[in-house]
Amino acid sequence: MSIFTGAGVAIVTPMKANGEVNYEAFAKLIEFQIANKTDAIIVCGTTGEASTLTHEEHLDCIRFCVKQVNKRIPVIAGTGSNCTNTAIYLSQEAEKAGVDGLLLVTPYYNKATQNGLYEHFKMIADSVKVPAILYNIPGRTGCGMTPETIVRLCKEVENIVGVKEASGNISQVAKIMALADGCVDLYSGNDDQIVPILSLGGKGVISVLSNIAPEQTHNICQLYFDGNVTESCKEQLRALNLIDALFCEVNPIPVKKALNLNGMEGGPLRRPLTEMEEANAARLEKAMKDYGVL
Repeated sequence: MSIFTGAGVAIVTPMKANGEVNYEAFAKLIEFQIANKTDAIIVCGTTGEASTLTHEEHLDCIRFCVKQVNKRIPVIAGTGSNCTNTAIYLSQEAEKAGVDGLLLVTPYYNKATQNGLYEHFKMIADSVKVPAILYNIPGRTGCGMTPETIVRLCKEVENIVGVKEASGNISQVAKIMALADGCVDLYSGNDDQIVPILSLGGKGVISVLSNIAPEQTHNICQLYFDGNVTESCKEQLRALNLIDALFCEVNPIPVKKALNLNGMEGGPLRRPLTEMEEANAARLEKAMKDYGVL
């Protein structure tokens, strides 16, 4: 059984003006998501600025999210690292906190061979009992998994159940599913490819767009699952202009700006990320108005 189907939000980590995590705002964001049909919450991922959280902050955010959600929908924790031992530690602590699953990004900077990636993910998964989703995003990590490695891990490691595919390479995604023989739960890692990935057998999306349009993103998936592919595709295409604006600067710069424009207290970014350039902010604001979320 899949950890979730539909649209899971890659939720931001809201910050106070002094740079501390704003837990009051975090609770409000979580409640907004649940009230608006989000199918899962993915905490401390790329969008959650996990790379600039201390280990203590990282785990505190996971614990807070699990407690706030209180089993109403699945919570999946980003616990990947380019250090295998660190990823094991974070994963074990997240499991203790009561998460429903883990999201494990490919090792960044030091990279790894395909054999190294296999060992890295197997060691992490073997250290816990909760299911894990691999996260393939070579554009940010400089390290990509081949379809063969992804499928091998899902077949040979019991609690590695799927992949968040954010390579943008739809041919690679198709190859994964051709090799998988049903053993890979596939999630889109790109909001502009939800319907194409669902058409290849995907279970849903781990979404940035859902931060500001949770019900609309959920509906793209649900319409598809209900057999209304034409309407699902129509909603996917209607969202493209806003999706493009949400990625006109590196994520999560635009989505935090979008939340702030909506009065939802995303707060500032931690360096090295900086506030959105004026022209791009104006573009984002217009796209939000045109889409009906501002």
